[in-house]
Amino acid sequence: MRFGRIATPEGMSFCTVEGEQPEVVFKEIEGTPFTAPKHTGKEWKHDEVKLLAPMLPSKIVAIGRNYADHVAEVFQKSAEHLPPTLFLKPPTAVIGPGAAIKIPEFATKVEFEGELALVIAKPCKNVKAQDWKDVVLGFTIINDVSSRDLQFADGQWARAKGIDTFAPLGPWIETDLDSINTENLPIKAHLTHEGVTETKQDSNSNQMIMNIGEIIEFITASMTLLPGDVICTGSPAGTAAMFPGDFIEIEIPGIGKLGNPVERA
Repeated sequence: MRFGRIATPEGMSFCTVEGEQPEVVFKEIEGTPFTAPKHTGKEWKHDEVKLLAPMLPSKIVAIGRNYADHVAEVFQKSAEHLPPTLFLKPPTAVIGPGAAIKIPEFATKVEFEGELALVIAKPCKNVKAQDWKDVVLGFTIINDVSSRDLQFADGQWARAKGIDTFAPLGPWIETDLDSINTENLPIKAHLTHEGVTETKQDSNSNQMIMNIGEIIEFITASMTLLPGDVICTGSPAGTAAMFPGDFIEIEIPGIGKLGNPVERA
């Protein structure tokens, strides 16, 4: 089952999602995706609603440097010398599909990072790697937008990755965990610049250093995760600069496509 969040003339609500992009139908549910869904009987076509970020997390917990090829690409060192690390993105960075990534004047080298993301289903702490499915609601896509100039100038990543709009999330949450092969999952990012579209990221989750279970065990050893919290599992190689006027689309089979324009803040 897929859950989304939509804005209609009647307000905002969670919904189930049926069909494939772009021809999907949104069926409103009562409450949230954390309980058995009960439909209200209201439904809309894709052109009748605004699709929002599928979740508003209390925090976004990200695993950095989790793809060896990306470590070499960005940090010019091997993953052996720069192991995976944790960082946080604030909930104020979250935007939904189609919303604009807005680059402020002080961020001068902004890049996309298309990633597989997890949405947490219930409060959890000290989760063992083999039990990760017990605490995950589903999968979605995140664009971990990063200002490389600030990232290296500051020496830590809060400002570089926490700017408003720097966490596009969506298009929805795929809750059939067994339908997504997290050990062999293609991840692509397509950048349109000056009218020309190029595939920049073209990688696979099999390049992860820490797998899904290991990531969750690593995080929950330190902090409690709450329902709706989002985990970013790391970016593969192929990240590139974005500029106002560009359009970036992240694609993961079985989940969908997350596209956002880029503007000047």
